[in-house]
Amino acid sequence: MDFQQKLEEYAELVVKVGLNIQPNQPLLINTTTDTIEFTRLIVKKAYEAGAKRVDVNYTDEVNARAFYDFAPDEAFHEFPKWAAMQRDELIENKGALLWIDADNPDLLEGVSIDRISSFQKASGKALENYRKAVMNDVITWSIVAMPSEKWAAKVFPDLKPEEQMQALWELIFQVVRIGEGTAVQQWKEHIDNLESRAALLNNKHFKKLHYKAEGTDIQVELPKEHIWMSGASKNGQNTPFIANMPTEEVYTAPLKTGVNGYVKNTKPFVYQGNVIDDFTLTFENGKITSIKAATGEKLLQELIGTDEGAKYLGEIALVPHESPISASNVLFFNTLFDENASNHFAIGEAYPTCVEGARGLTHSELEDMGINTSIVHEDFMIGSGDMDIMGELADGSMEPIFKKGAWAF
Repeated sequence: MDFQQKLEEYAELVVKVGLNIQPNQPLLINTTTDTIEFTRLIVKKAYEAGAKRVDVNYTDEVNARAFYDFAPDEAFHEFPKWAAMQRDELIENKGALLWIDADNPDLLEGVSIDRISSFQKASGKALENYRKAVMNDVITWSIVAMPSEKWAAKVFPDLKPEEQMQALWELIFQVVRIGEGTAVQQWKEHIDNLESRAALLNNKHFKKLHYKAEGTDIQVELPKEHIWMSGASKNGQNTPFIANMPTEEVYTAPLKTGVNGYVKNTKPFVYQGNVIDDFTLTFENGKITSIKAATGEKLLQELIGTDEGAKYLGEIALVPHESPISASNVLFFNTLFDENASNHFAIGEAYPTCVEGARGLTHSELEDMGINTSIVHEDFMIGSGDMDIMGELADGSMEPIFKKGAWAF
């Protein structure tokens, strides 16, 4: 297949599998000006699939940086009402939401951390209804990616500029199973495999997970009614979709107060256009009590101080070290990809879909069940080829889940 054929297959995969667009369903796309050609292709495919209306919100890297550099301080304590209303209308109309990510990992390097933190809080508060809809799978939502020049240069700094974009495109095609004209079928088989893995874990009813690796020794208690999920979700109309493409994980929610020990990251964490790396978090009764980071410590502290829930975990995810993304030996500097190369945790809000009976509950009801709530949800990678994970059953006996970074069953 040539490049254009692969691009066509990728767009079709996004529309038919990621979004699974239904007749007369509205679609909103959020992306950057680096993706215009690919976005136009997805818009066309969405209309061909029966979409009622497709709207696109473009952001521009230069303009986005100018906002952080030159806007007055008060602008970072506000969020446009129209943007929140647009999402609320999409929810009301049972629409679909797509992010096409092509962000520069270093976009906000050097920007005031206070500005980044303040705008994160303002947007989180303004988009609370939208965030609840996404976290509860009320609407269809999906995240995919395509290269931009600055992202490709970050991933492949040793290649010539004209080779960087090509290399990142080929890698993205590879990990989303594009290239043989059978991506839709391959994804069906892949999701079936992940669903089978989640079913095995659900049948075990583990009480607690024990993680050990270099720099990590942590225990994570699970809610009694926890559910292991795969990348396959269903919206409020019971229509299936894939939230992340690629996806290699099975995941669930931890008990908010049941995390004890310390954990070290194994891949850089890109947050708000800045890299945070070489950090260790210590937990006591679920709460982060100590933060140490060689790079980006102040920004990490600001993230964890966003609200009370940002001091706790909201997700634990299992990904074998031999996953296709990990096997590429490429650091993407992009959470969508790097989290699918590694076991990972998420700081902040839990997915209510991961606990029986929790879907659609209020924040106070979720907290009563031991499920964390927050205006943030940020994944960071902890897995390695040396990680062992033991599962503790209700009777206190232990069974291996991971041995040396691989599934033990």
